Amino acid sequence: MINEQFLDEIQDLNLSYLLLAQRLLADDRAMAMFRLKIDAELADLLASLSARQLGQLSRTNQLLCQLSLSDASQLQTLVQQRREHGLSQTHASMLLSQVPSTSATPLSGGRA
Repeated sequence: MINEQFLDEIQDLNLSYLLLAQRLLADDRAMAMFRLKIDAELADLLASLSARQLGQLSRTNQLLCQLSLSDASQLQTLVQQRREHGLSQTHASMLLSQVPSTSATPLSGGRA
């Protein structure tokens, strides 16, 4: 029962991620590519997927998104930073923008 619940949650997360990716691409393609760490070819493909294709793609037992952090020290830096509220988001964005995509994903085929 628990494994089935995890699978349902993974599939829900995948669909949410794909829908968000499409919305980001429709709103500001360049910023979306930067935030999603994807190339132009993948951006075009993601933006062109139909609702049915999104549903099919989301129904996998693997997460389509992944953390951008490559090691625990990066996460520790983000959660332990002592910055003023207005600067903490900027600092986190700067740290995360320096992190390349480290492994192949089913969605990106390993491209960053």
